Amino acid sequence: MKKIIAKWLNEIWYKDHFVGTWFSGFAFLYIDIAKLRRKLYQKGYKKVTKLPVPVIIVGNITVGGTGKTPLVIYLVEKLKAEGFKPGVISRGYGGQAEAWPQQVTANSEVSLIGDEPLLIAQQANCPVAVGPIRADAAKLLLDNNDCDVIISDDGLQHYALHRDIEICVIDGIRRFGNNFYLPAGPLREPQERLKEVDFVVCNGGEPEEGEILMRLEGTFAINMQTKERKPLAEFKAQKEVHALAGIGHPQGFFDLLAQAGIEPVTHSFPDHYAYAAKDIQFKGAQAILMTEKDAVKCVDIATEQHWYVPVQAKLESGFTNNLITLLRKVQGRL
Repeated sequence: MKKIIAKWLNEIWYKDHFVGTWFSGFAFLYIDIAKLRRKLYQKGYKKVTKLPVPVIIVGNITVGGTGKTPLVIYLVEKLKAEGFKPGVISRGYGGQAEAWPQQVTANSEVSLIGDEPLLIAQQANCPVAVGPIRADAAKLLLDNNDCDVIISDDGLQHYALHRDIEICVIDGIRRFGNNFYLPAGPLREPQERLKEVDFVVCNGGEPEEGEILMRLEGTFAINMQTKERKPLAEFKAQKEVHALAGIGHPQGFFDLLAQAGIEPVTHSFPDHYAYAAKDIQFKGAQAILMTEKDAVKCVDIATEQHWYVPVQAKLESGFTNNLITLLRKVQGRL
């Protein structure tokens, strides 16, 4: 059912603009409530927690994935190279832990803490904590780790946590869909919100004025049983290749494979989907490719047919330099 609903909403938000107008009344109500909520934080009527270290928010103004997690991993690597000691916090969407917050390690159980935090812990090699109250997750990190900057994976609308730097990631292909607010469209906040953030990162497509282009690159696949690495180009020769993706925009992953000359049978799943073995088995498939985010949830049900494709975010060097300069200014003010 979740898969059907996700597909239906995607059709409304990004293809059939007419149907979206049916929900416009609810959309205006949603955005009025969202604006009021933010104003309550700004005016001090709702508590905002300020941490003793700088906080960088990596978020978006639309529902669904836009490439935030690869950017977070990229930022951790760049900050560590500059001598910073970053830690990452996240909501832990889909996690079923009985108590929050939770610190995440590379060996954490994905069902307890969520797929994206586990991926970050495995790839970024930095302290990670999750919890619905992000300030609590950040305090857990600071109490137990030597961190001098906190990066929040998502949370642009989580105004209970003070932020020093805001980075908004947008989907360069789909942009803002039908430009309606929830539930009529994918927008969580008005597009004018982009004028207030420090950096707007455009994932793919053609960036507009003031936006920073980000490309996600993947050139090889890793077998989930044998750990063999194979260039993506080698999968072109196989007769029947399948590809699955349970991310915010599955077509982005399929397009990456197409750029490598692979024409797979594609299978889209909702973001954060909890896979069963039957979901990832396809009769006649010689190879089954998936995203790294999907792979962390399929470790126990994968076979030698299953491969994952790690991706790396690539951005212009000027972005990193500007971010570091701003971060050092923030540190000087704290």
